[in-house]
Amino acid sequence: MRFENIEFLILVVVPLVLLVISFKKGNLLESYFNAELLKKMQKKGSGFSKKTRLILLNIAFIFAVIALSRPVKDMGEIKVKSEFIDAVVAFDISKSMLAEDIYPNRLEFSKQKFYELLDNFNNARIGVIGFSSRAFLISPLTSDYSSLKYLVKNMNLDYVSLVGTDLLEPLKITQNLLKDSKQKALIIFTDGGDQTNFEKEISYAKENNIKVFIYAVATEKGSVIKDKRGVIKDKKGDIVITKLNSKVKELAIKSGGSYMQYSLKKGDIKYLVDDIKSKFKATSKEQRVIKDTKELFYYPLLVSIVLIFMGLFSLPRRFK
Repeated sequence: MRFENIEFLILVVVPLVLLVISFKKGNLLESYFNAELLKKMQKKGSGFSKKTRLILLNIAFIFAVIALSRPVKDMGEIKVKSEFIDAVVAFDISKSMLAEDIYPNRLEFSKQKFYELLDNFNNARIGVIGFSSRAFLISPLTSDYSSLKYLVKNMNLDYVSLVGTDLLEPLKITQNLLKDSKQKALIIFTDGGDQTNFEKEISYAKENNIKVFIYAVATEKGSVIKDKRGVIKDKKGDIVITKLNSKVKELAIKSGGSYMQYSLKKGDIKYLVDDIKSKFKATSKEQRVIKDTKELFYYPLLVSIVLIFMGLFSLPRRFK
């Protein structure tokens, strides 16, 4: 047997000290009065004496502390095998993703859709990258969705000075992360950038068996781009307006993936996840060892409750 919260056992000292003090107090009275007189001075009833009740309550406190320390019995180890679909999620972090044609902006909207994706993708290991004209690894493959949400939540463009969108970059990192997989899934949140010809990216995806799933986050009307300094202008001084580049759809379809344009509906991302699951089988296996334990805290807790009732409700009745 062991204790999960062993640090709470130090509290056992408190009732022990109280018991010592109470006994010393009793001995002090006996030193001033003889036994016969002390007996007459103390009123008796049909319940427990004050000293007995004090002892019961202190013992009850000791058992409560033991329960709080969570005693458990080790029952051995269990080996659990889990199967996962491996996928990489790429966020376009170019300046155009700051456009506010989708509230609050394209990047923040993509993050919210990513959280929904994780909520629906319960049997996957996800890697996360950010890219513009270059790609950056944000997280390797993991099934720790809480960590992924934290990392993506704190991802911003404050320290990104690169411009442009090169979709070949996330493909290269995906190939590196999933090099041992026969089929590779790449999910991209992007506005499509300015590129009009994706033949090079399509060829690379087919050659390395990467299926690209694109979630397009931009409107056809487009929007200006704002950063902390205000509206972004080009070298000529003209205001830059960025729109959806629907040409990126070719990369998704020709690579064997799928294309989805943004929607304000909450459940739309589930259709994308279902499409990925239909095209990929869970092949990556992970073995975990889980310790099998039996909780024992309820035994001392039950004893504590019984002793508290005995101490509080077995009160001596006073005679008139």
